[in-house]
Amino acid sequence: MLLMGVVVCAVVFDYINGFHDTANAIATVVSTNVLSPRTAILLAAVFNFAGAFYGTSVAKTIGGDIADPTTITQTVVLAALLGAIVWNLITWYFGIPSSSSHALVGGLIGSVLVHRVIDNGEPFGHELWNLLNSKGSVKVLKGLVLSPFCGLLVGFFIMVVLLWIVRRVSPKWVNAIFRKLQLVSASFMALSHGSNDAQKAMGIITMALVSYFSSHPEATGTHWFDAPVVGKNGHDIPSWVVITCATAMALGTSAGGWRIMKTMGHKIIKLKPIDGFAAETAGAAVILTASHLGAPVSTTHVIASSIMGVGTCKRFSAVRWGIAGNILIAWVLTIPISAVVAGLLYLALRPVLGK
Repeated sequence: MLLMGVVVCAVVFDYINGFHDTANAIATVVSTNVLSPRTAILLAAVFNFAGAFYGTSVAKTIGGDIADPTTITQTVVLAALLGAIVWNLITWYFGIPSSSSHALVGGLIGSVLVHRVIDNGEPFGHELWNLLNSKGSVKVLKGLVLSPFCGLLVGFFIMVVLLWIVRRVSPKWVNAIFRKLQLVSASFMALSHGSNDAQKAMGIITMALVSYFSSHPEATGTHWFDAPVVGKNGHDIPSWVVITCATAMALGTSAGGWRIMKTMGHKIIKLKPIDGFAAETAGAAVILTASHLGAPVSTTHVIASSIMGVGTCKRFSAVRWGIAGNILIAWVLTIPISAVVAGLLYLALRPVLGK
């Protein structure tokens, strides 16, 4: 029953991730009036669903490279998920574009750390270092630092090239052309979002399954969800997990994320169709590259920095750096706050659900 509860909670997290991060894929196409919000959300939902089938490299990073799933419990995974969900809902309520990915990673680090210190008697500093120095955490932290810079630089570069290409074209024709091209770039962005973000829920469910069946080997083959098969690069992701997470992400996306959409689409810079195309193309290229490498990056970080790169190309003052600073603070705080919340939740759940 606890395993089923963890799976349900992971699906809820995936759903919340969908509506929390919907704005990442469609804010620019809505703010430039290329699509109505309703149509844009439908477009994002379809391509988010498709993107979830892109691969499982990110899922394997989350599910096995941050902490060994055979050494943790269902309560640990549940506390990690709840910690991430709490932070996601807080930032969504205030319209802050924070990272669902880093909320999940922070929650996982916090709950695993408290479990090992309290239940296993491990030294706090030693275990914290081991978790932060794990293969998965290193990938996440590299992505935390590198992906915004990549988004900024690629957005700037694409905008420079586009401005050079259209330098002799009338503004009326430029707007007309890029209004159509933005349909392609928005779809590309939504596809990339699904390719990276849906895999995080896949990874956490697989972690829960491996944890359960490693401590209950006698249960193998007796449940409708069986133990994940060990592949060349860790445990393979069961097909039902992929389909479930893809569906949850798409349904969450269809719920929309108006608060964050307003920040992403209007408050950072004033966007035109050519700006939106450049930002979406840059963001999607960076995210798909990260998905291919198995790096869990923040869609929010990448698209926001791409928008800033596009704005900086036009003129430095075009970017509202005060809003950008508030977003940056949320980025920095996400992992530690999610870790603290998840650690406290583990302490609260432990007497009720066990270790």
